[in-house]
Amino acid sequence: MTVVTRPVVTRPVVTHSAGARPAPGARADGEGSVQVALDPALKIEGAKVFAVYGKGGIGKSTTSSNLSVAFSKLGKRVLQIGCDPKHDSTFTLTKQLLPTVIDVLQTVDFHSEELRVEDFVYQGYNGVMCVEAGGPPAGTGCGGYVVGQTVKLLKEHHLLEETDVVIFDVLGDVVCGGFAAPLQHADRSLIVAANDFDSIFAMNRIVAAIAAKSKNYKVRLGGVIANRSAATDQIDRYNQATGLSTLAHFPDLDVIRRSRLKKSTLFEMESSPELEAVKAEYLRLAASLWVGTEELTAVPLKDRDIFDLLGYD
Repeated sequence: MTVVTRPVVTRPVVTHSAGARPAPGARADGEGSVQVALDPALKIEGAKVFAVYGKGGIGKSTTSSNLSVAFSKLGKRVLQIGCDPKHDSTFTLTKQLLPTVIDVLQTVDFHSEELRVEDFVYQGYNGVMCVEAGGPPAGTGCGGYVVGQTVKLLKEHHLLEETDVVIFDVLGDVVCGGFAAPLQHADRSLIVAANDFDSIFAMNRIVAAIAAKSKNYKVRLGGVIANRSAATDQIDRYNQATGLSTLAHFPDLDVIRRSRLKKSTLFEMESSPELEAVKAEYLRLAASLWVGTEELTAVPLKDRDIFDLLGYD
């Protein structure tokens, strides 16, 4: 098989909503929007789909992986899709760094029909199925294309038909339409945030991105997952000002840090009272998400208003 080093030539359709003419069939997401328009045939049907966002380094992968396990403990068939060039979303589930979808496609010169399921889907702890979409080469390509190709492969192999829950674990702040692409598939977007200004500032941008996507897609805000925080007073103030709400709260515990170092989910770690409380919170969160959460219509704040709200001069 030939390894191709140059990025794929096929390009995603891009819509421009600020004066330029949209591509045929494309829908603008808001004034000034430049968004990737995914193939409408690549819908995820049947499964409940969650997209997990938040500031870089806030613990999205740890949160996503443990939430995936919690769903699996409830008897659900779970698929976790990592959407980050680091391809470490499923690290604690599989105990290894998986090859990305783009890496695997390159080995077959982007002829997806030559791939087998086992080439890009791996089974993790407690049966959670794991895929790492990865990202385009640095400075080239589009993250939206990567997400689209991943969903296309999963549909071609009928894997989504046998899945109850899909969790997209998305990298850092929303800065382009490409990495907002999972919102085009999701039912609910969950935002992981700590009780600090930087996390809340990033969360505010994510709220704005979801508001834009919800104009044309089914995605709605699910709420905030407070992480690595003893208190939630700053998050509470932001929620009150915007209409957001907190779904779960995970404190800054050393056992959570150690789980990552041990390549383990929290459900595999040696039991302790504090750990059992965290596991119970994950199981409660999974159960509430499965039943269905309220659609939130939070209104993002202007940058200056966030500074004023959180006490900055």
